[in-house]
Amino acid sequence: MSDVIEVQRSAPASSPAAGVSPFARLPGDIAVSFEFFPPKTEKMDAQLWDAISELAPLSPSFVSVTYGAGGSTRERTHATVARIVRETSLKPAAHLTCVAASKAEIAEIAEQYWQAGVRHIVALRGDPPPADGGKFVAHPEGYASAAELVAGLKAQHDFEVSVAAYPEVHPEALSDQHDLDNLKRKLDAGATRAITQFFYSTDAYFRFLDKVLAAGIEAPILPGIMPVTNFAAIRRMSGNTEIPEWLETMFEGLDDRPGPRALVAAVAAADICRRLYEGGVRDFHFYTLNRAEQAYAVCQLLGVRPKEA
Repeated sequence: MSDVIEVQRSAPASSPAAGVSPFARLPGDIAVSFEFFPPKTEKMDAQLWDAISELAPLSPSFVSVTYGAGGSTRERTHATVARIVRETSLKPAAHLTCVAASKAEIAEIAEQYWQAGVRHIVALRGDPPPADGGKFVAHPEGYASAAELVAGLKAQHDFEVSVAAYPEVHPEALSDQHDLDNLKRKLDAGATRAITQFFYSTDAYFRFLDKVLAAGIEAPILPGIMPVTNFAAIRRMSGNTEIPEWLETMFEGLDDRPGPRALVAAVAAADICRRLYEGGVRDFHFYTLNRAEQAYAVCQLLGVRPKEA
């Protein structure tokens, strides 16, 4: 059984002694991974590669590159992943979705990745383009679900496949059980692990792991960590994601103060990771938004150091 699933059985560590930082005893015995998105402009491209260069020394287990709605970033995603393969020693994971593509088109894209040396795919159903009114409509000759996509990829090559999980339930799910059943189908189809949507309540994550274990799922469930770069934007994006009162209090009065807000965001994200660590989590996935500072700061507080150091 995976260490990640065992976390719910671990009692939280005792509180640190008075005068000792809660991060002081963290030995850095964790794995980290980072998500990036393909750049649209030369300036954004430079920002992305600055972030990759800064985070690469932390030796992430993999770095993922997102894929826009309806395949809108297909070429840019492929170009970014290919460059990571050519110019770094990082292991890239290319996002791939079912939206607006036939099985043959997806197979062609997957083959291009395989030939480029990419062995890890993040397989998603994908967000429908705005023209579809927010409702997913399967391509007539395509995959109808992420589980079908996983099976298709595994039949083509022995890809390592990651899939999405939702601690607070996918907005389109008919019920908690329906959402959990869908996760199990993806893993049964051959996925290696699941990566969660961002969350801010560690209790929500651990409750989700309880349900996962009860369903007989033993695959690792990596927590997706997104530092708060803009609290108002996070609130709009959160939907059914719980925002704890303590977190909201930390960002009061910082909407128009980006500098202090960034510092507070790093501390808040690190505290969430510390709570997860105390519960037994040892593998973290960071949504970087193509900026290295906060993810690097959180890793520093968790005891992760550059390999050459």
